[in-house]
Amino acid sequence: MKTRITELFGIEHPIIQGGMHYVGFAELAAAVSGAGGLGMITGLTQKTPEDLDKEIKKAKELTDKPVGVNLTFLPAFTAPPYPEYIDAIIANGVTAVETAGRNPEEHLPRMKEAGIKIIHKCTSVRHALKAQAIGCDAVSVDGFECGGHPGEDDIPNMILLPRAADELDIPFVASGGQADARSLVASLAMGADGMNMGTRFIATKEAPVHQNVKDAIVAASELDTTLVMRPLRNTERVMKNEAVEEILKIEKEKGDDLQITDILQQVAGVYPSIMMEGDMDAGAWSCGMVAGLINDVPTVKELIDRIMSEADDIINARLKGFLDA
Repeated sequence: MKTRITELFGIEHPIIQGGMHYVGFAELAAAVSGAGGLGMITGLTQKTPEDLDKEIKKAKELTDKPVGVNLTFLPAFTAPPYPEYIDAIIANGVTAVETAGRNPEEHLPRMKEAGIKIIHKCTSVRHALKAQAIGCDAVSVDGFECGGHPGEDDIPNMILLPRAADELDIPFVASGGQADARSLVASLAMGADGMNMGTRFIATKEAPVHQNVKDAIVAASELDTTLVMRPLRNTERVMKNEAVEEILKIEKEKGDDLQITDILQQVAGVYPSIMMEGDMDAGAWSCGMVAGLINDVPTVKELIDRIMSEADDIINARLKGFLDA
């Protein structure tokens, strides 16, 4: 399948793996890229630029296909040494970077001069237009269904994607609620040029997370996620667990007086315990509503091959059948 996204990034299939904290390691990114998609190493999961350098080199040993890096830009008071992270990206010949969080404009010239294509994560059309205006090559449009941070507008992809298609000139992928061939074909129909999958890729053989995490996703329904940190305007969609119930209780009790320090124990530094050790109640962890569509743990190649085969069937059999009838 050829779209503006496959052409932009030099990949076979219009499927991108989202950058996920303590999930986007070399093993998963290389598996996605090797299967024809675009895998992403999560830059800030690597504690130092030197660690990122090693992780990119590891991925390059596992596949000769393009592997990207996710770089999330945090508020200034917690900012990592971004120039040094970008040094590692450029030195290793990475050709695709997914930016997220704060406006990446000040860092774009260096990366674009190095021939890197930038795709920025956005949760609204206005932010996508800003990304286009500052020179991003593509955007990932994240609907309200997505795991992690869906923004504050609460617009689902059935509305957000056609709106993005109406306004944008650059290519974009759909993110949030993406799990299978139906997701891909629907997103293409609404104007997207591909899809970005996060939660779905956690439930694969190559995802370097504890089996408890994969089992939790497979067991979950579409009703098993919830939103936390809404009062702080830092909304995050997470899997329900004991820690999340505690957060919701504190949020209700504190009301407008809620401070991040009130829930810091449940949200800060919890990912190693969850993803590496399998302690599913250690804290809040990002998970999309799409968990309700995930029923198995295939290899990455099996998953991508299945999506593309079934997408072909949907387009050439089911949809074409309506026209022929």
